[in-house]
Amino acid sequence: MKPIAVDAMGGDKAPAEIVAGARQAAAEGIPVLLVGPADLGDIVDCGDLELLVASEVIGMSEDAASSVKKKKDSTLVRSAEAVRDGKASAMISAGNTGATMASALLRMGRVDGVKRPAIATPIPVPGSTPTILLDAGANAEVEVAWLGQFAVMGSVFSAERYGIASPKVGLLSIGEEPGKGDTLRKQAYELLSAHTGINFIGNVEGRDIMTTEVDVVVTDGFTGNVALKSLEGAMKAVVKALFTAIGEPQYKEHADALMPAFMDLYSQFDPDSTGGAMLLGLNGVCIISHGSSSARAMVNGIKVARDMVQGDIVEKIRVAVAASGTL
Repeated sequence: MKPIAVDAMGGDKAPAEIVAGARQAAAEGIPVLLVGPADLGDIVDCGDLELLVASEVIGMSEDAASSVKKKKDSTLVRSAEAVRDGKASAMISAGNTGATMASALLRMGRVDGVKRPAIATPIPVPGSTPTILLDAGANAEVEVAWLGQFAVMGSVFSAERYGIASPKVGLLSIGEEPGKGDTLRKQAYELLSAHTGINFIGNVEGRDIMTTEVDVVVTDGFTGNVALKSLEGAMKAVVKALFTAIGEPQYKEHADALMPAFMDLYSQFDPDSTGGAMLLGLNGVCIISHGSSSARAMVNGIKVARDMVQGDIVEKIRVAVAASGTL
């Protein structure tokens, strides 16, 4: 397999944590191509990893569209070009999400027939496989047909990443009944109900996302991103409150006994364990990691990229989208 292109300068903890994760992944047998400045080796220990030189970096706060156009020698643009040109099999970045999407879309292009790419984010479900939420932020406003394609691509992704034979697809709305929601949701319900290529179970609510009731939750990027950030914030608040409570002296003995179970649960909620989201619908594999990614997150993200390449997910999405027609 060709190497995974790693944006060495993307993320709050770059380049140290990013390169450390890349080196660990390489040590585990995954080929890695670092993308960064010529003096990267003077900043951090890159070991014997190959370096693709890129002289510019797109900051986390920079405008996505304009920065990608202006900074053609940025690490993000060069990573996407490496995939396009066959120098890399996939790319991963913990940097500016909008710029990552723009770079990948402009350089790799879309799968034929795909209206818009979507960010597919795994949401942890304790004791079970994660729920795939899409779109998690790529498209703030959508058309009904796009939601249909999100359902198709999300089903392929869930099946490939988690081995679910027939993923249960739900449409995120304000009630389970078919008539609930705005015009977009009502029209999408009719479209998804008529589609025979997916296992559509109907409307789901926000409370269903972290349960085994659904495997793929489809929505627009605005709603999806709000839902994602709300869940992340709630999980952090609950975990913090839990550890504060068991940290009280009178609970020490009980806390020590329960700590292994708590840590296992904490690991399931830790975003570093998922490795990142995938931008579905591109002519290439693009993994988007969260901005605070650690070395552990980067290792897991690189593994996801490898698995998706080896599973030929781009071709499977191509076939599924073609089979679904115009929806």
